[in-house]
Amino acid sequence: MDWKTFQALLSGVNKYSTAFGRVWLSVVFVFRVMVYVVAAERVWGDEQKDFDCNTKQPGCSNVCYDYFFPISHIRLWALQLIFISCPSFLVVMHVAYRDDRERKYRAKHGEEAKLYNNTGKKHGGLWWTYLISLFVKTGIEVAFLYILHHVYDSFYLPRLVKCEVAPCPNQVDCYIGHPTEKKVFTYFMVGASALCIILNICEIVYLIAKRMVRIVNKIKRRHQNVAVHHHDYHDDPFNSSNLQPPSKMDLKDKPPSFRTASGLRPNGLKLEERIRASAPNLLSA
Repeated sequence: MDWKTFQALLSGVNKYSTAFGRVWLSVVFVFRVMVYVVAAERVWGDEQKDFDCNTKQPGCSNVCYDYFFPISHIRLWALQLIFISCPSFLVVMHVAYRDDRERKYRAKHGEEAKLYNNTGKKHGGLWWTYLISLFVKTGIEVAFLYILHHVYDSFYLPRLVKCEVAPCPNQVDCYIGHPTEKKVFTYFMVGASALCIILNICEIVYLIAKRMVRIVNKIKRRHQNVAVHHHDYHDDPFNSSNLQPPSKMDLKDKPPSFRTASGLRPNGLKLEERIRASAPNLLSA
């Protein structure tokens, strides 16, 4: 397997990741891929050849090795590294899809037009893709740890195993090659996998908490804007709804206005007309 190509592909996820995601990538490269390539492969090597049994019965060693090691540690870890990297490639593919849409949109509406402010920003569908990839990676890590523990009954590797599988003539003692080194690397790889699980969980909590804070702040700003508009509407002096009808006490305390006094004026005019009619017409004299 070309691990350099694998590293180059996975490095493209780094610029779209959060701080926890960058730490996760560092742990995967330094503590898992490099340890796997540099040391783990050499320690296991041809492990079936180093599996010795104290019998010369043909086929006994092969059957006992297959019974105690149905899946090789080194191949299981290689599958684990490949599977946990696939969800990260989904994020890169989603960003590439956004870039393609942005390119087509600009070709249709001009170079100044924009469909996305930033195609790599985790908003909308990309946020969901990134979050789902974290859940998938965490599930894969847990699944492989369970498989490793279930297949070998524990993470501990004994130095001596006793085999009674046919065609062995009786109970046969078999010895594992380099048991201490293999045990150390097994614990190291399990610890690195557990650390990656913790980092994935922290990143999931961080993304969800950040999204919830953004939603709460948006709701608060919306309520504040509604309250400000409502307050300005009631404080407007030209708003007809603010004009309250005067009470009866106010009308009694205030002097009569032009409109209220005008109701008495017709009677006064009639009295003046009577006086003029009864007085002699001096002008005609």
